[in-house]
Amino acid sequence: MPAERSWLYGRAVGLPAGRPLTVLVAPDSFKGSLTSVEVARALAAGWARARPDDRMVLAPLADGGEGTLVAVEAAGGWTWQDAAAHDPLGRPLTARWLRSADGTRAVVELAAASGLSRLAQSERDPAGASTYGTGEVLRAVVDAGVRQIDLGVGGSATTDGGLGILAALGLAMAVEPAVVVHLGELDPRLAVISLRIACDVTNPLLGPSGAAAVYGPQKGASSADVRELDAALGRWADALEAATGRRERDTAGAGAAGGATFGLACLRDRFAGFAIVPGVELVMDAAGFADKLAGADLVITGEGRIDGQTAFGKTALGVARRAQAGGVRCIAVGGGVEPDGIAALTAVGAIAVPVSERPQSVEEAMAAGSAPVERCGERLACLVGIGQGLDGEGSSASRVRPGRRAARDRVVIHDDVDDPRSELEEQA
Repeated sequence: MPAERSWLYGRAVGLPAGRPLTVLVAPDSFKGSLTSVEVARALAAGWARARPDDRMVLAPLADGGEGTLVAVEAAGGWTWQDAAAHDPLGRPLTARWLRSADGTRAVVELAAASGLSRLAQSERDPAGASTYGTGEVLRAVVDAGVRQIDLGVGGSATTDGGLGILAALGLAMAVEPAVVVHLGELDPRLAVISLRIACDVTNPLLGPSGAAAVYGPQKGASSADVRELDAALGRWADALEAATGRRERDTAGAGAAGGATFGLACLRDRFAGFAIVPGVELVMDAAGFADKLAGADLVITGEGRIDGQTAFGKTALGVARRAQAGGVRCIAVGGGVEPDGIAALTAVGAIAVPVSERPQSVEEAMAAGSAPVERCGERLACLVGIGQGLDGEGSSASRVRPGRRAARDRVVIHDDVDDPRSELEEQA
């Protein structure tokens, strides 16, 4: 048996024989197909068919982009709030944010108001799209009395360097005869706000690795548009850095969300606290991941694609690192799995497993829904069960037939993450 796979099979690799396992299911969303909550439920339901005595703990995650609010809310202790705002093109909408049960913390997604998903493909306008709506949501959070804010910045439709957000918070700017920023009318309440930005990229604001060059084409920018956007961001950076006395254009992550991180970073001295943190780390903290990991025998994570980008801070890698540090084995499932992604996870002690069961297009895979993910969970459980049975000390859970009635008290769910085996019980 290949050494890199042997840990899947039985006691010799650290999975305890002779008793049920506690399995922590902590995936990201399969973007465009399933939310992280849906992926977690599907993996747990499939696993439960093969090993119904195991205890499943669900901790859906995200990397700070779209899906962050759903993942955090699923952990429990949060309530949905609404804010009147505007989309990237200035059309009115209602954006949702989360408030903690004690009222002191909020989680906001930039994509809720300023996301690319808010626009039809024909409406994409990287030069004209604004983050003003996100600023309106932040203002509503402050109006509600919240003083600790986590902002996920993934999935933006914008390349405005955060100008829209700052304008909603009171910044003024003159453009003739030169670009000049005025900070005198900024909301004074920023002085009591602690802001953490959840950012999963390290791009600077400008240049070939900057906001316009790397992310502009995804938002509809042509090659000529990219050059113009980069030049405009340069002028904005000159003006804002002169006004604030901070040089943030080269800060890791400054180019995230079309430079929104840059704009807010320039105001870091105006906040009571300010930090840029990996998105997955922020969501894991909000979801109580550390406590759940401490009681786990095995972690299953995953995301839509495990590829070269996995090495740059995506959810699966973040989970695998935490699992390795905690001495817990980790499996990462992916709708698609590529060699670079496998290598990135192998380096931190995790193994990547594809969900796909046959050659198919991305569109076909996305349209298949949760059923293949559920079957993948069942296959993984069977592999672990085989190993425990082969060493002669397998638990009864490793020998049960698929479809056996599940023990509901073996599943730990938080708030609205429904028991993944409820349908199985109804059919039994």
